[in-house]
Amino acid sequence: METTSTNSAEPFSPALDRQSLRPDCGNCFALCCTAFGFSRSADFALDKPAGSPCQNLAPDFSCTIHHSLGQRGFRGCTVFDCFGAGQNVSQGFFAGESWLENPGTKDEMFSAFKAARQLHEMLWYLAEAQNRAFDPDTSRRAVQLRNTVEQAVRGELPELLSLDIRDLHSQVRSTLMDVSAEVRASYFAAGDDHLDPALTPGADLMGSNLSSRQLCGADLRGAYLIAADLRGSDLSGVDLLGADLRDVRLERADLSKALYLTQPQLNAAKGNRATLLPSDLEMPPHWHNR
Repeated sequence: METTSTNSAEPFSPALDRQSLRPDCGNCFALCCTAFGFSRSADFALDKPAGSPCQNLAPDFSCTIHHSLGQRGFRGCTVFDCFGAGQNVSQGFFAGESWLENPGTKDEMFSAFKAARQLHEMLWYLAEAQNRAFDPDTSRRAVQLRNTVEQAVRGELPELLSLDIRDLHSQVRSTLMDVSAEVRASYFAAGDDHLDPALTPGADLMGSNLSSRQLCGADLRGAYLIAADLRGSDLSGVDLLGADLRDVRLERADLSKALYLTQPQLNAAKGNRATLLPSDLEMPPHWHNR
């Protein structure tokens, strides 16, 4: 596989708009349905050990209940996103040969997917951080980290499997937080006290009424917003990194300039056609009739 120097001034990813970080299930060997395990819960109807195929997996790697996952008790599958790692591992690192065709590759393939999925998610955030940073040094740091991560996901399998992802994750997290501080400060929110003091990183806001609020610049990183009401609120510059948006009400909300929003978060939420989204995220199908 081709690699490039991490000293390059610009990342060699084909898309700053993150098109390459979207899942392409048709070119993946159902790695999300095999590599990961899950326990019976509100999100999954049964227990599945890691490294084993889901009972709903067809021989051609498609899902036999894809159009009724939610109704059949597999809501967790509807909000999962590999950020393009599945097709990269399947077609790149393993050259299009599946774990069914060559069972001896199964363990390495699943391990590679688990690592690549984390790295692809980092790329999703870093692309945004690079574009939204105000400080040129911070933007340059995001570019350098993108190059490092991209080299890992375009490189050779042994290097991917031996990569110190924890250290890299720490570096990426630090950069994302610096960019967040810059963006939120531009909305005159960072360090100000006019925002509700309950709106803090990791806050428990489950079921809270936050409708029709100017939340611009709030730091809701890692917050629990399950079933909260954000209808009609402005979330411009709001840090939503890792926030739990399951069943949050987003009808008429403005998320067009929210920070670190992902497709899985939207898929878990409730919105409608009047909800404003960033240009590179899609309205979930279940929003269309709301």
